[in-house]
Amino acid sequence: MQVLVLNSGSSSLKFQLFSMPEETIICSGVVERIGFNDALFNYNNNKKSIEIEAQILNHRAALKLVSQHLLSKDVGVIKSPEEITIVGHRVVHGGSSFSDTTEITKVVKEKIKKLIPLAPLHNPANLEGIDVAEDIFPQAKQVAVFDTAFHQTIPEHAYKYAIPNEFLTENRIRLYGFHGTSHKYVSEKAIDYLDKKESKIITIHLGNGCSMTAVKNGESIDHSLGFSPLSGLIMGTRSGDIDPSIIFHLKDKLDYNLKDINTLLNKKSGMLGLTGYSDLRDIEIMAAKGNKDCQLALNMNAYRIKKYIGSYAAVLNGLDAIVFTAGIGENSQTIRQLVCKHMDFFGIHLDETKNNIRSKTIREINTKESKVKILVIPTNEELEIAKQAVDLFKN
Repeated sequence: MQVLVLNSGSSSLKFQLFSMPEETIICSGVVERIGFNDALFNYNNNKKSIEIEAQILNHRAALKLVSQHLLSKDVGVIKSPEEITIVGHRVVHGGSSFSDTTEITKVVKEKIKKLIPLAPLHNPANLEGIDVAEDIFPQAKQVAVFDTAFHQTIPEHAYKYAIPNEFLTENRIRLYGFHGTSHKYVSEKAIDYLDKKESKIITIHLGNGCSMTAVKNGESIDHSLGFSPLSGLIMGTRSGDIDPSIIFHLKDKLDYNLKDINTLLNKKSGMLGLTGYSDLRDIEIMAAKGNKDCQLALNMNAYRIKKYIGSYAAVLNGLDAIVFTAGIGENSQTIRQLVCKHMDFFGIHLDETKNNIRSKTIREINTKESKVKILVIPTNEELEIAKQAVDLFKN
């Protein structure tokens, strides 16, 4: 069985084609910087790798480029679309409608569409990916795996907001949590690595979107993103935590309308608002050249992560390991170093030499004396999505 997995981020599209249940990767790749003139496309079919820089303005164009290469006579891995049995889609926000992996129907798509205001950078891209995949692979089963599902174990005292009760009971306004597929995957890997089922772990997913999860005994018990993917850490273009009264000040005193405020906080803030750059690689390069805004933004980014480590260590009443994952978490030794600096009280001690070594496998980057393990675990949301999609039809 061949399963194609599409993972649409706010500015990226990752894809992997698996032979299941063997979990063999037939091909993989990513489209990055979607929406920019210098977007990057990487494609690897295990025999040949291709890198292309081009203008890719939206996720529809990105997926069409992917499908062209999958079916290409030169580098393709399938001869016809009918060879794909299942297309698994990462969908960011399932609201209270979806807590499990779900086969996609017109009704499901409508519900995902209604949730767009809660995930304005992601659910539109997810829907676009579904629409294009239905056109290109009409015989395949289309399956949605929701980011919010892993966080269904968060207790009421953690997911409920201190606003009148009817907003939860009647309008389902609560903390939902996101990046659940990634947090689930790396926390399970960490538990296996530690060989400790009764464990206290903080998973730190750092990409263009960022989030942290307190994981106790394999279950999510708190999470930094809330009702939408806007709260918590400083992200590529999203502000993360701010004083809500700023919204009223922008509207009442600075004449912003609500649509403009939504755009400001979701698309013009975060690292982009602080530096003019949304890609951390660019920010690190400019910081190394002496750009003060970029240097300050890196420190602010790390400081916010530190604050959440402290609060989640309290929630967990202890800490066995912290896990860095996703594009920035796996590849930025700078962020990891800034986060782990001056964390002696928690028993977190970074080994600078190990931190500078890159690897595609799970690795420790803590010193021998560190009471808390510092792990870098490459996430594989695509494999997790493929497994859940196949399991859906097994059952």
